[in-house]
Amino acid sequence: MRSLCQISLAWGAAAVAVAAAGGGAVKVAPPPPPLKRAAPVPPPGASLPPDARCPALPAVRPPFAFSPGEMLEYDLDALGMGAGKLRVAVAPLEDGALPILVEATTNTLFSKIRRVVGGTRSDLDPRTLRPLRYLEEATEDGVHKKARVRFHPQERAADLEWTWGTRSGHWSLRHGPEGLDAAGAIFLLRALPWKTGARTCFDVYSIRRIWRVVGQVEAREHVSLPLGEFEAWHLSGVAILADDPRRRRELHLWVSDDRRRLPLVAVGTIDLGAVRATLTAVTRAGEKSARAQDPVRTLKW
Repeated sequence: MRSLCQISLAWGAAAVAVAAAGGGAVKVAPPPPPLKRAAPVPPPGASLPPDARCPALPAVRPPFAFSPGEMLEYDLDALGMGAGKLRVAVAPLEDGALPILVEATTNTLFSKIRRVVGGTRSDLDPRTLRPLRYLEEATEDGVHKKARVRFHPQERAADLEWTWGTRSGHWSLRHGPEGLDAAGAIFLLRALPWKTGARTCFDVYSIRRIWRVVGQVEAREHVSLPLGEFEAWHLSGVAILADDPRRRRELHLWVSDDRRRLPLVAVGTIDLGAVRATLTAVTRAGEKSARAQDPVRTLKW
């Protein structure tokens, strides 16, 4: 689950690295920035940004840029090679929640390094897009791993039950004014407006831990993909492990600046190194499906 959830963190937390209002100038997108194994380690004694600097994100209201029936498909690249596939689906409402389903599989080549098959489910409040429940489950190199999370926003806490092979546990995790999960957070971001230079800070659950994400909107840029040409917002950030601020992950995300607000590319770091998820297909209810005609270009790390 660690690789799967770190991919989710790179995809989801990068996606919510920034939320703000407004617009910006159009620029040509540069190549994805080179990433280190992890973000620079802070000096001794460094700590998390305090809760006072991490207020809750703005409220959102439907209708949103997505709806049940949407499917997003991504190619995953890691260590400079194709690593597998990622699929993100918006499911029909169930028991008063909007389910977001994420499935990840590594390909034959990458499975020689680490084999992962699994997924996550984020049950969101369909009115606020805040998480109600979250499930992670995967088999990694033959070891079954599972975690169930229930959010209690009024108490700023999340109850976690987990199993990891033969081990298990039940923890209560504290978060700040805004507590999200790595899979569903991107959908809250898609409902928020931005402006260049805006900064934000909030908490994300992933990998049995709380990460504090600090980020900003870099610019509005032009992005060329095999799927098409897009004007997009470039968001950057750092995910900081709440109980060990020395552990940090660099994050970048490009989201289309149009009515669909598509997460186009996410670049981040996992324990093995840099990873990128590139959108290759979009299916939306009532619309013709779009799919990349050319293979994703080789990454230059």
